[in-house]
Amino acid sequence: MAEDVSADAHENGVRRADLRRARARVVGVLSNVVRWVGNAGAALLAIHVVFAIGGANPDNGIAKFVASWAEPLALGFEDLFMPDDPKLAVAINYGIAALFWLIATAMAVRILRAIA
Repeated sequence: MAEDVSADAHENGVRRADLRRARARVVGVLSNVVRWVGNAGAALLAIHVVFAIGGANPDNGIAKFVASWAEPLALGFEDLFMPDDPKLAVAINYGIAALFWLIATAMAVRILRAIA
Protein backbone atom coordinates (compact mmCIF):
# COMPACT_ATOMS: atom_id res chain seq x y z
CA MET A 1 0.00 0.00 0.00
CA ALA A 2 2.78 2.43 0.92
CA GLU A 3 4.52 1.58 -2.33
CA ASP A 4 1.40 2.52 -4.31
CA VAL A 5 1.21 5.92 -2.59
CA SER A 6 4.89 6.68 -3.20
CA ALA A 7 4.61 5.51 -6.82
CA ASP A 8 1.61 7.81 -7.38
CA ALA A 9 3.44 10.73 -5.75
CA HIS A 10 6.47 10.06 -7.94
CA GLU A 11 4.31 9.92 -11.10
CA ASN A 12 2.58 13.19 -10.15
CA GLY A 13 5.96 14.84 -9.56
CA VAL A 14 7.21 13.63 -12.93
CA ARG A 15 4.04 14.89 -14.64
CA ARG A 16 4.40 18.30 -13.00
CA ALA A 17 8.02 18.53 -14.07
CA ASP A 18 7.08 17.53 -17.61
CA LEU A 19 4.33 20.16 -17.66
CA ARG A 20 6.75 22.83 -16.41
CA ARG A 21 9.27 21.92 -19.10
CA ALA A 22 6.59 21.91 -21.78
CA ARG A 23 5.28 25.28 -20.64
CA ALA A 24 8.81 26.70 -20.61
CA ARG A 25 9.36 25.43 -24.17
CA VAL A 26 6.08 26.90 -25.42
CA VAL A 27 6.78 30.25 -23.77
CA GLY A 28 10.33 30.19 -25.16
CA VAL A 29 9.10 29.56 -28.70
CA LEU A 30 6.36 32.18 -28.34
CA SER A 31 8.80 34.78 -27.02
CA ASN A 32 11.16 34.07 -29.92
CA VAL A 33 8.31 34.50 -32.42
CA VAL A 34 7.28 37.77 -30.78
CA ARG A 35 10.89 38.99 -30.86
CA TRP A 36 11.33 38.09 -34.54
CA VAL A 37 8.04 39.72 -35.58
CA GLY A 38 8.76 42.89 -33.61
CA ASN A 39 12.31 43.18 -34.87
CA ALA A 40 11.16 42.54 -38.46
CA GLY A 41 8.60 45.34 -38.12
CA ALA A 42 11.21 47.72 -36.74
CA ALA A 43 13.62 46.74 -39.53
CA LEU A 44 11.01 47.41 -42.22
CA LEU A 45 10.35 50.82 -40.72
CA ALA A 46 14.08 51.59 -40.57
CA ILE A 47 14.52 50.49 -44.19
CA HIS A 48 11.62 52.75 -45.17
CA VAL A 49 13.41 55.66 -43.47
CA VAL A 50 16.64 54.86 -45.34
CA PHE A 51 14.78 54.63 -48.65
CA ALA A 52 12.98 57.95 -48.04
CA ILE A 53 16.10 59.82 -46.96
CA GLY A 54 18.16 58.29 -49.74
CA GLY A 55 15.58 59.24 -52.36
CA ALA A 56 14.74 55.70 -53.48
CA ASN A 57 12.56 55.36 -56.57
CA PRO A 58 8.98 55.05 -55.24
CA ASP A 59 8.03 53.01 -58.32
CA ASN A 60 10.63 50.33 -57.57
CA GLY A 61 9.16 47.02 -56.44
CA ILE A 62 11.29 46.77 -53.32
CA ALA A 63 10.52 50.34 -52.28
CA LYS A 64 6.80 49.73 -52.88
CA PHE A 65 6.90 46.54 -50.80
CA VAL A 66 8.67 48.24 -47.89
CA ALA A 67 6.35 51.26 -48.04
CA SER A 68 3.26 49.06 -48.15
CA TRP A 69 4.35 47.30 -44.96
CA ALA A 70 5.72 50.42 -43.24
CA GLU A 71 2.41 52.29 -43.46
CA PRO A 72 0.37 49.95 -41.22
CA LEU A 73 3.37 49.27 -38.95
CA ALA A 74 3.66 52.99 -38.18
CA LEU A 75 0.56 52.66 -35.95
CA GLY A 76 -0.43 56.32 -36.12
CA PHE A 77 3.08 57.69 -35.79
CA GLU A 78 3.32 58.53 -39.52
CA ASP A 79 1.92 62.05 -39.02
CA LEU A 80 2.93 62.72 -35.43
CA PHE A 81 5.33 65.49 -36.41
CA MET A 82 4.88 67.64 -39.51
CA PRO A 83 8.16 69.38 -40.39
CA ASP A 84 8.41 71.20 -43.72
CA ASP A 85 10.90 68.71 -45.15
CA PRO A 86 9.05 65.49 -46.11
CA LYS A 87 12.24 63.42 -45.73
CA LEU A 88 12.68 64.71 -42.19
CA ALA A 89 9.03 63.90 -41.46
CA VAL A 90 9.55 60.29 -42.56
CA ALA A 91 12.80 60.02 -40.60
CA ILE A 92 11.29 61.32 -37.38
CA ASN A 93 7.87 59.69 -37.51
CA TYR A 94 8.83 56.27 -38.85
CA GLY A 95 11.96 56.29 -36.71
CA ILE A 96 9.80 56.82 -33.62
CA ALA A 97 7.53 54.00 -34.79
CA ALA A 98 10.56 51.70 -35.16
CA LEU A 99 11.70 52.57 -31.63
CA PHE A 100 8.18 51.90 -30.37
CA TRP A 101 8.26 48.42 -31.97
CA LEU A 102 11.63 47.66 -30.39
CA ILE A 103 10.52 48.78 -26.93
CA ALA A 104 7.12 47.07 -27.14
CA THR A 105 8.77 43.87 -28.35
CA ALA A 106 11.31 43.88 -25.53
CA MET A 107 8.54 44.43 -22.98
CA ALA A 108 6.37 41.67 -24.45
CA VAL A 109 9.27 39.21 -24.42
CA ARG A 110 10.05 40.06 -20.78
CA ILE A 111 6.42 39.54 -19.81
CA LEU A 112 6.29 36.21 -21.63
CA ARG A 113 9.50 35.02 -20.00
CA ALA A 114 8.20 36.06 -16.58
CA ILE A 115 5.23 33.77 -17.16
CA ALA A 116 7.53 30.80 -17.71
